[in-house]
Amino acid sequence: MASISQRIEKAPERAGVPSAKRVIVKVGTSLVTGGGIHVDRRYIVKLATAVGQLWAAGKEVAIVTSGAIGAGCGALGFKEKPKSLPERQACAAAGQVELMKLYAQAFRRLRFAGAPHAVGQLLLTRDGLESRKRYLNARNTLEALFERRAVPVINENDTVSVDEIRFGDNDTLSALVAVAAEAEILVILSDVSGLMDAPPRENPDAKLVHYVPRITPEVEAWASPVGSSLGTGGMVSKLEAAKIVTGSGEAMILAGGQDPAVLLQIMEGRRIGTYFEPRADRMAARKRWLAYSRRTQGTIKVDAGARDALVKRHKSLLPSGIVGVEGHFDAGDLVSLSGPDGKPFARGLSNYSRVEVEKIRGKKTADAARDLGQFLFEEVVHRDNLVVL
Repeated sequence: MASISQRIEKAPERAGVPSAKRVIVKVGTSLVTGGGIHVDRRYIVKLATAVGQLWAAGKEVAIVTSGAIGAGCGALGFKEKPKSLPERQACAAAGQVELMKLYAQAFRRLRFAGAPHAVGQLLLTRDGLESRKRYLNARNTLEALFERRAVPVINENDTVSVDEIRFGDNDTLSALVAVAAEAEILVILSDVSGLMDAPPRENPDAKLVHYVPRITPEVEAWASPVGSSLGTGGMVSKLEAAKIVTGSGEAMILAGGQDPAVLLQIMEGRRIGTYFEPRADRMAARKRWLAYSRRTQGTIKVDAGARDALVKRHKSLLPSGIVGVEGHFDAGDLVSLSGPDGKPFARGLSNYSRVEVEKIRGKKTADAARDLGQFLFEEVVHRDNLVVL
């Protein structure tokens, strides 16, 4: 596998990176547009070359690309990112055309052995992945593209998204794609070199953190909520992406991507950017969807005994362990479960509505059945429909 000229030592904690078969690569707006309002054609060519080399080395690589709105700004004559939703959607509509044309041309022109020459576009929205059927359809489409050696190029469908269904940034989108595709690694290429131990705009002495074994409150405090003028992300959104990916059992690497060839060294396991360690056990496919692809509609508060039964003994949630309810949800909705400290520790599908849970919370099964009249389930959340975070 080729690599850029500078050789950087390999990191022991990244020993498993070179063996990864499936990789998701996310590129930010500032990289794709060169910090301006036009797509940087040379960058797309360099990215396609690096991704093509990974394919030639036997890996399956998908690209989550930002830049459609930025590209559309240039195409439609905007001098800066528009503020109104219709104008942003118009920019996305124009920009998607240019972006995909450039990606298709760049891969078609690759001339080395084993390079892929076809691309396939997926435009996703939040509600598209919240629906189990659509989620599976998206996953199956990715599988079919990989099987035919076509590079999936994925973006948020900004032309139809509204605030209620937007991912908010492509960092989150890339994490959810990695979860759906069951990729071993998500690589986020950014205009920053990785996670710093303090917001660099506030602390000029901030240092790059190469290894994050777990995302703690201290790690979260390092993030700065500032994003670029064309992008919507920032270090906060990248940490949120890391939580999703590592919580599912995959690794994430955040690195400076001004030269996309850095991907080759990253996939050799070299100490570039920040490596986020995955949890020890990979989460099952359906539980990934429950944990990260759907939004919760409410919260069920449980006592310490119920939390221990759910977390340590993998039990279902019974009415007797419930101490409170928040939000408005119906039977079948996804709810968050929180313990006595108020912190969410699990998610699951509720068999009952908020009104019904209020009636039976804290009661034994026989009393709950009497109070509801029609008692269809002994469990408020069955263990098969529950995932511990």
